[in-house]
Amino acid sequence: MGSLVAIVGRPNVGKSTLFNRLTKSRKAIVSEHAGTTRDRQYGKCEWNGREFSVVDTGGWVVNSDDVFEEEIRKQVLIAAEEADLILFLVDVTTGLTDLDEDVAMILRRTKLPVILVANKADNNNQIYDSYEFYKLGLGEPQCISSATGSGTGDLLDLVLERLPENKADDLEEGIPRFAVVGRPNAGKSSLINAFIGEERNIVTDIAGTTRDSIYTRYDKFGFDFYLVDTAGIRRKNKVTEDLEFYSVMRSIRAIENSDVCILMIDATRGIEAQDMNIFQLIQRNNKSLVVVVNKWDLVEDKSPIAIKTFETAIRERMAPFKDFPIIFASALTKQRIFKVLETAKEVYVNRKKRIGTTKLNEVMLPLIEAFPPPSVKGKYIKIKYCAQLSDTQIPSFVFYANLPQYVKEPYKRFLENKIRENWTLTGSPVNIFIRQK
Repeated sequence: MGSLVAIVGRPNVGKSTLFNRLTKSRKAIVSEHAGTTRDRQYGKCEWNGREFSVVDTGGWVVNSDDVFEEEIRKQVLIAAEEADLILFLVDVTTGLTDLDEDVAMILRRTKLPVILVANKADNNNQIYDSYEFYKLGLGEPQCISSATGSGTGDLLDLVLERLPENKADDLEEGIPRFAVVGRPNAGKSSLINAFIGEERNIVTDIAGTTRDSIYTRYDKFGFDFYLVDTAGIRRKNKVTEDLEFYSVMRSIRAIENSDVCILMIDATRGIEAQDMNIFQLIQRNNKSLVVVVNKWDLVEDKSPIAIKTFETAIRERMAPFKDFPIIFASALTKQRIFKVLETAKEVYVNRKKRIGTTKLNEVMLPLIEAFPPPSVKGKYIKIKYCAQLSDTQIPSFVFYANLPQYVKEPYKRFLENKIRENWTLTGSPVNIFIRQK
């Protein structure tokens, strides 16, 4: 179970700068896919051998003055409900503001560990200025400068100290984990209930169930897997129903803890920005994907043409990753619910697929010879050999070339597509590496 740290605070106190500093060591997050504008709000941070996810709430505020403070309060509430630890940023140069006090009031009520971070403390005088933040009742302010990085090491030490120990899941190894994700109202709970039957005990009185993913073992009809469900106990708070930020915060944990993500899309509403945000999270965590278009029973035009149009629309939005199954289902009428499970299982098998080196070279080398990488500055690029890497999370292939730095993204995509044409890897992401031979 990964831990989740959220950075909160009013605008312009340096949340994004701190976020970039904490996550910058991780190359994995910088994907070449032109993603959503929200791409910079979620990343992973590694410190002293421990890894945790960081969410910058700043990128989610709708910028207009009247709803501004309201939005920030909402986000702090959601962050406090979903995260394991909060970094509350204040700005030494402007001192204490009313909004800071509001945020502190919300945070004092939560039982979460909160670290008060006084940013922009670039010299010793400013460290003296930070003492006024003791008034917030959140303990000693940690002075840092996220622009220069001073103090961030001590801050990270403190974060690791206060984060709950990573609990190991008592789950059997080698059993796939499926997570059902999607924005509010896409029908996640109905789907899970359709799988498991209504009798499942949804409310438990154990404190802390909100934070933990609940694993349900599903072992019947020839299936055996864990359903990762982050439902937990929700206080049905109408305010948070439509917030994108909320659905992303809800999804992070489920996605990180699963192998295959079943992304639910509401057939009556089509693909929306929120679906794309969740899709980005799935991709960035290298998870396999099954798309389920739910509420298909409510759609009037079910002709093959309508289905085709819908499918094309989905694949185009999620390009360049197009090789994933799409299932039209209805959780309510249980139509094609089984198909969803079968497909998730197939996709999991594809994720674990091994391709023999000889076979891989037999198929790929002639293709590469017929369509070599374009030459750069008059230099010809030769690829002589390829292999699948072992012990990787997802199928990963390495191609050895004389000038690896000149092989660009479009050609890697060409290689990936050729691999997909010859072997079934549907639903699973694929890594292509070009290395010096």
